[in-house]
Amino acid sequence: MKRAGAVSLQQATWALPAHADTERAIDRVRALVERADGEVFVFRARPIGEEVGARLEALFIEAREDEWNEFIRECDKFDAEIAKEIAKRKFTSAEVDEEEQNLDRLRRWFRELRARDVLGAPSAAVAEVRLKSSAERLEAYVERVFEERGGS
Repeated sequence: MKRAGAVSLQQATWALPAHADTERAIDRVRALVERADGEVFVFRARPIGEEVGARLEALFIEAREDEWNEFIRECDKFDAEIAKEIAKRKFTSAEVDEEEQNLDRLRRWFRELRARDVLGAPSAAVAEVRLKSSAERLEAYVERVFEERGGS
């Protein structure tokens, strides 16, 4: 449910914001629960009152903010890893491959987060800038590895 962008309201009760992918997410969850011989009850509901609606929206945004902030921390770790390899003068093709895989993982994660951030959490823009910065840092590292290896 979290992967779909849902927030837990209480025991086994989840809420999803209404958007184009909601039905597909519910179908996936329903299939998983039914395969485990569980029961799923799905309701379409609308908050009663602006206060309840605002609280639900805040819960959705808070959940996405937590994820975006975790993503940003992972970008920081990625950047620190590249800095560490430069400091150790570890200019190998194997290291480049490893860091390219790490960046690909960050890019996939970014796409997943973007897909479920249907309300537009504020940190999404910061995360996008951080991902671009990390990609640029890797590009500079790759160039450095190329130079250090004599252009081969």
